[in-house]
Amino acid sequence: MSSSFLETRPSTQTQATLLLAHGAGAPMDSDYMNQLADALATRGIRVLRFEFPYMADRRTGGGKRPPNPMPALQDSFREHYRSCQPPLYIGGKSMGGRVASLLADELQPAGLICFGYPFHPPGKPEKLRTDHLAPLRTRGLIIQGTRDPLGRPDEVAEYVLSEQLQVSWLDTGDHDLKPLKSSGLTQTDLINQAAGRAVAFMQLVKE
Repeated sequence: MSSSFLETRPSTQTQATLLLAHGAGAPMDSDYMNQLADALATRGIRVLRFEFPYMADRRTGGGKRPPNPMPALQDSFREHYRSCQPPLYIGGKSMGGRVASLLADELQPAGLICFGYPFHPPGKPEKLRTDHLAPLRTRGLIIQGTRDPLGRPDEVAEYVLSEQLQVSWLDTGDHDLKPLKSSGLTQTDLINQAAGRAVAFMQLVKE
């Protein structure tokens, strides 16, 4: 396994492997990504994380850098996917999930899982990132908070999405799956819910 991966292994038998990409603003070992990987591993999923070039450069060069252009992000994802042993699932948080979704039909993974899909940029609901989701042939799952400003339930209900793609909603969660305090839930609770739904989806596709 390449040293460019951060691997989280289950303590019990591995049920499936997920190649998981980070979002635009935080690295592969952010608190969110660590919690998600641990929650998945607890449920028998081996998680492989990696960083896109711009994020890896932040570690060596210091300072924030904007994401690479989409073709470079896709090339990085392809490279990491091809160094893994199939079968495996692909996905990511926000931007990472978007990159995975753009490559899903090309790479033909076991399935696609997006945690907080960025259906449009912040404050720009007219600039949709859904064209490739309508003809998607790969079975996929999007896990979205009901308060996610990059794709709320009333917006997503109007989008044309593939019949292969299902959207699962987490009550009061925002883009980082932080719930309203009035819900009585924590971000950890919602991340655990997200992991549970992802695992249920993977077992369904596996069968």
